[in-house]
Amino acid sequence: MGMTYVQKVIAKACGKKSVAVGDVVEPSVNLAMSHENGALAMTQFQEIYREIDLEAKIWDPDRIAIIFDHRVPAESAKTATNQKKLRAFVGEQGISKFHDIRGDEGGICHQILPENGYVRPGEVVVGTDSHTTSHGALGAFAFGIGATEMAAVWALGKVLNVEVPGTIKVEVNGNFQKNVGPKDLILHLIGKISSEGANFKVLEFHGETIRSMSTSGRLVICNMSVEAGATAGIVPPDDETIRYLREVAGVTDELDIFSPDDDAVYEKVVEVDASSLMQQIACPHTVDNIKNIDEVVGTRIDQIVVGSCTNGRLDDIETAAKFLKGKKVNKKTRMLVFPATWRIYREALKLGYLGDIIDAGAVVCNPGCGPCLGVHQGALGDNEVALATTNRNFKGRMGNPGAEVYLCSPAVAAASAITGVITIPAQEGN
Repeated sequence: MGMTYVQKVIAKACGKKSVAVGDVVEPSVNLAMSHENGALAMTQFQEIYREIDLEAKIWDPDRIAIIFDHRVPAESAKTATNQKKLRAFVGEQGISKFHDIRGDEGGICHQILPENGYVRPGEVVVGTDSHTTSHGALGAFAFGIGATEMAAVWALGKVLNVEVPGTIKVEVNGNFQKNVGPKDLILHLIGKISSEGANFKVLEFHGETIRSMSTSGRLVICNMSVEAGATAGIVPPDDETIRYLREVAGVTDELDIFSPDDDAVYEKVVEVDASSLMQQIACPHTVDNIKNIDEVVGTRIDQIVVGSCTNGRLDDIETAAKFLKGKKVNKKTRMLVFPATWRIYREALKLGYLGDIIDAGAVVCNPGCGPCLGVHQGALGDNEVALATTNRNFKGRMGNPGAEVYLCSPAVAAASAITGVITIPAQEGN
C-alpha cells in the first residue's frame, strides 16, 4: 500500500521505510521556530535541565530560529523584557537563525523562513505558532506545537508522541477569473469542508491550478489550512518549489524532491473548479462563515488591513498599489498596509508601490503581526467593522470583541478601500 506525501516525510524523519496512519512516532526535527513566545519555551526548557541538575544546552543551535514579529517594536515593558531575555538566551546558546527588530533582516516569521532558505522539501518543521502550516508550501511537514513541546524539541531534537495523520487530497483545476486567486480558493475550501473538516488531518494540494500557482499563492493556502482544522497543508514539491528556493531563497545545496505514491490512500478527495469561483468573503465571527462577495457588497467598512503572514508578500502589495494608484482611500475608511518582511518593504519601496499606497491616503506600517491579532497597532473601536487580508476573524481578533472582522483577498481589500464599502474588484487594478 502506497504512502501519502506526509507519510513519506515522517518515515524519513524516523529512519523508517514506511509508516501507517495512526502510528505514534517521534520524528526528528529539521527546524524549530519561535517568535516572542519563545520566552515561555525558554523558561520550560531551562526548567527541564534544572530538574536534572545539568547545564541547559540546545540540541542543535543551527536548527533553531527565533524571530521577533508579534509585538514590534515592543509595545510594553513586559514585551520588551521578554525580548531582552530571549536576546540573552540566543547569545548564550549560539542560535544562528535569529531575526531581531532590524530593518535589514526582520519581519514576520512565516515569510522570514522561506525567503531566507530555512525550509526545504521533505523536512519536518515545527513552530510555536499555529500558522507554521505555511511552510508546507515548500514541501515540508510543518505544524504548530505548544511551548512545552517546543522545550522538549530544543532538548531532544525530535517531537514526542506524534500520531501519523490521515490525508485529505484537494484536487484543484481550472483557471481563476480576473481578480480571483489563492485567498479566494482557500476561503472557499474552508467554507466547503468547515473549520473542523480537516481536524487532525493533512490537506495535500494537487491539480493544474496548484501546479501553475506561485510559491506566494501556495503559502496562502497552506497558511490557512489550519483554519479548516488541519494539522498541516502540503504542496508536494515541483519545479516551482525548486525555482523559488534557487532564485528567491538562494538555496544551492541538493534538494530531496519526491512525491506521494500513485496508490497512496486518502481519507477523501475534495475537488474544486477554480474557474467557477468568484471573490470569497469570510464573515463574522468564524472563518468558515463564507459567502460569495455579491452577498455582502455594500457592507460599510471602517478599517482596511492589507498584510500579515497570509497576504503581506510583494505580489499582495503590488495588487493593492495598482488599485490605489491615482485614487484615494475613502474619507470614512482607514487603511493600514504592513509588508511581511523588510525585504519586501524595501522592494515595494523601490518599485514605487508604497509611494502609490501612501499617496492614496493609506498608512504603511513596519512588518509585524500586531494588527492581525490585535495586540499592537490598528485596534478597532466599538462597533467598528474591518476588512482584512489576514487569517482569522473571531471576536476580539483585532483587539476588540465589540467589533467585526471580514476576511478577503488583497484585490477586494484595495477596491473596497476606495469606496468605503465591500466592493467587487471587477476589472480595476489593471
